[in-house]
Amino acid sequence: MTNHVYKAIELTGSSTTGTDDAVRNAIERASKTVRSLKWFEIIETRGHVEDGRVQHWQVTIKAGFTLED
Repeated sequence: MTNHVYKAIELTGSSTTGTDDAVRNAIERASKTVRSLKWFEIIETRGHVEDGRVQHWQVTIKAGFTLED
């Protein structure tokens, strides 16, 4: 087994549906330009309220990917 070195980036995804969808949106979008995503950690969850109702969820994550040789 080889040793790996990871780089971590912060991403914020949003969704009108919920927090899980916001995380998926961030990961799916980042995976279009960042190769070898391996893990994520939720850092912050927040939302936008309008007229007394939740309109958007926003989730900030730290995502890690393997550095290539």
